[in-house]
Amino acid sequence: MTTSIAAIDQVINDLIKHAELPQSFRLLVDDIYLPLAEIINQRWQQKQAPLFVSVNGAQGSGKSTLTEFLKVILETAYERSAVSISIDDFYLTRQQREHLSKTIHPLLLTRGVPGTHDLPMMEQVFKDLLAGRSVYLPRFDKAQDDRLIETTPALQTSVDIILFEGWCNNSLPESQQSLSVPVNELEINEDPDGSWREFVNQQLKLYQEKVFSLADLKIMLLIADFELVYQWRKKQEDKLRGKQSVSDNKVMNEQQLQRFIQHYERITRNNIAELPGKVDIVLPLNKDHCITEIRMQDHE
Repeated sequence: MTTSIAAIDQVINDLIKHAELPQSFRLLVDDIYLPLAEIINQRWQQKQAPLFVSVNGAQGSGKSTLTEFLKVILETAYERSAVSISIDDFYLTRQQREHLSKTIHPLLLTRGVPGTHDLPMMEQVFKDLLAGRSVYLPRFDKAQDDRLIETTPALQTSVDIILFEGWCNNSLPESQQSLSVPVNELEINEDPDGSWREFVNQQLKLYQEKVFSLADLKIMLLIADFELVYQWRKKQEDKLRGKQSVSDNKVMNEQQLQRFIQHYERITRNNIAELPGKVDIVLPLNKDHCITEIRMQDHE
């Protein structure tokens, strides 16, 4: 580290306060985030070129918090230029998803699954960043369920480290046999012929080919049980609700949230079962939402 410990401590404490996290969160930073940042910095030193770090985690698992803290730690402690990007910001516009829902399958109106992102844009952004070129980053407003159209898009200049987080990052496509068996009421009632599942699975193969394969380091926040997703995702929705006026409130109620989560259940369950053996680092979470260790994976 090139910055004083006191300066790093101050930045971390300010970030905890700004994020409205309890002071006890500092233990997680010291035990997990700081050592993980050191691992990422070592990988950058080995590569000596923009490092692409792809973070997977179920909804509500803490991906955004993790990547934001890593960004600040890498910039402050190691003086690396870093950018934190979410797959959510590449969602297709509401109008584009409405078109998909009418031409391919009604379930594609709901944002989230592979096929509801602008894949060509996503691929180009990461290839430009890896090549050291400046790019304009998109932004998505979840409360309004549409892409933000800004006069001046966010310009990201060349960076050392790219932190990319997403619920389906690095996810593995399923076999045809697995796809044929519905996993919840949404699939039974609204995708009886499996055409939506098939489309999403084919898109996931393209995501893997075009974007996920570019990653230098793959990290997974591993939840113990899919049932935790609703509990944690609801906390996010409640926080979002507090930031919106009543008249503009498009945040989901409990029934809507239950249905919404079912769109992601298949891929998330498959990730829990299969992905830990395919990534470089696993961060297991207990039921209290705490990361218990940094588990380095040996694929040799």
